Formats: sequence, C-alpha cells, structure tokens
Amino acid sequence: MNKKEFHDTMLASKKALITFYNMIFNTKIKKVVNLAVVGFVSGIAVTTIVISTINSRFSEKNAMGGFESPSNPDFSKSEDSNTLVPELALENNQANSLITADSSLPPLTYKTYRVKQGDMIGIIAEENDVSQDTLITVNHITATRSLQIGTYLKIPSIPGILYTVRQDGETFDSIAKAYDISAEKCAVVNNMAQDVSLKAGSTLFLPDALMDDLTRKEINGDLFHKPLKSRYYLTSNYGWRTSPFNPGKRSFHGGTDMATSAGTSIYAALDGRVSFTGYNETYGNYVIITHHSGYKTLYAHMSSISCKKGQYVYTNTIIGKVGSTGMSTGPHLHFAVYKNGKGMNPMSLIN
Repeated sequence: MNKKEFHDTMLASKKALITFYNMIFNTKIKKVVNLAVVGFVSGIAVTTIVISTINSRFSEKNAMGGFESPSNPDFSKSEDSNTLVPELALENNQANSLITADSSLPPLTYKTYRVKQGDMIGIIAEENDVSQDTLITVNHITATRSLQIGTYLKIPSIPGILYTVRQDGETFDSIAKAYDISAEKCAVVNNMAQDVSLKAGSTLFLPDALMDDLTRKEINGDLFHKPLKSRYYLTSNYGWRTSPFNPGKRSFHGGTDMATSAGTSIYAALDGRVSFTGYNETYGNYVIITHHSGYKTLYAHMSSISCKKGQYVYTNTIIGKVGSTGMSTGPHLHFAVYKNGKGMNPMSLIN
C-alpha cells in the first residue's frame, strides 16, 4: 500500500468514526442524559413540595410562641417591661391605664364642609361618622331646619359634643358620670389631667357624649305637636308683617295664625299644666299652658275653652275650639310659643 492509499484509508476510517459518534452520542446517549437531568430536577421539586407540605401541616397544628418561661414572668421587674404589648401589660396591671385605655382613640381634629342644596344635618353627620349632636354643638346650631346653603360647618374627627363647664370645681369624673361616658377619654382628648378642677365657662369636647333628648327635639323642630289635627292654612307667620288692622303699617306678629273652620278642636301642643284661661280684647278667649324647660304655649281667638286652670293636659287633650274672638278677621287659631318669657317661631318647633 503506497502512501496515497494509506492516507485515503485513514480518512475513510475517520469519517466512519465521526458518523458512529454522531449516531450514538447525539441520539441515544444525549436522550438518556437529558432524561436523567429532567428526572433529577423533578425529583428535587417533588421532594421540596412534600417537605413543605409536611412542615405546613405540622406548624398549623402545633403553632407556638417564642416567649418561654418556667413560671409566670414578673413584668414589674422585667427590664423589657416597657416593650410589652398593651394587652399583656394590662393583664399584669403594669400599664398606664390612661394611655392604654385610649390608645385607639384618634386625635381630635377638624375639617370644614360647605352645605349644599338638599343637605340635612342627619345625612351630613352619618357621612362623616359623627352624630347630629356633634354637628349641632360644635357649630352652635339652634335650628337645624334653618340650615342655609353655603354655610360652612366644622366637622370633628370623632363623635361627641361641646360642653361648657357650668360651675367651678367640676371634674372630668363628674361630667363623665352625668353623660355616661369615659372620664379617661375626656381627659385625653382635651389634653388635660383627669383629676384637674375645671373652671366655669371652660369649653370641653366630650367624646361619645349626646345631648339631652328635649334639647335635640327643640333644635330639630320635633318638640311640639301641631295643635290642630285637621286641615288648616297658614295665614300669617311669626315675625314682621303688614298689619291687617292698620293698612300700610308694619307690626310684629308673635305667633302663627292657622285658619280653619270654626268649632275645630284645639289640642295641647305639648304635655303641661294649664296656667291661665280667660278673655281679653286682643286674644279673645285664650289658654296658656306651662311646660317643662321654661316653655309656655298660647292658644287664642277660641270660640270656647274646654280646660281649667291648674289642669294637667296632654297632646291628646282638647283644650278648646277654633273661633274668631278678640282682634280677628276670621276663624283661626293664633298659636304662640315662649321660652323663659321670650317668643319663638312655632313653626321651627312643631313636627
């Protein structure tokens, strides 16, 4: 075999080896290796999932805390007692009761709200998570029915009422007892010591407190009932008007005129005691009833009176009949309300 033939033989052998290698290692062995790698990775993943599941189930059934002690710890002597959560400190009577009891109470802040058409005090209060009493006292509202569009209201961050200390020496404890609220909260909100002696005239915010029911009804116009239960017409409102007896002149009308048929029954607008009955040139036959809280009501121009002085009457008691006695242009009831001797608009008080 000459040199050229030897070279050709070796080249052919090399090609055969390369072909065999590619046939074996690039097919069967490669697949085997790939399968082995995939199986190994899958095995690790499955093992991890199983171990994780076992640990999870174990921890759910055996949840424990990390604080260990052979006996109940004495927190009063613990160097780390200040780091205790409030609940744990309370259980061991080591917390400052004033701060801990009101740690969830938000600070007292105010925002403003401008009244728009259709607003009612109750809806505004509900939308801001406070009570009607809160808005009434904070904004010194005397008649919610007279709330004007465009008025700016102050709205506090927590429900409660403004309170003016009535006499020297009142305390948060005495005030809280009267309103059935927390004295601790009162002190915290007003940034004062709980045992401080308060001065008359001081203004406080009482969290969670409510107004008395009678005052709320008065301000909301729900205190009095209508003295006429049948149909009537308002012929003259409370306030200044052109005099029906002196044309061209203005006079102040101290009540509300309710025109209806003569003989219509008149009822007491609020429970109370009859203090006067009689006749005069202006009011004709009239009745005055004295109620609680300094209120009095006047019923005038009656055709007849059905009650007596000193009699206690109720809102379902007939006290007289509609007429046109005294200075009157026709059958109607002149109804007037007074508080501590001062006239008030009846229509802002009756429901």
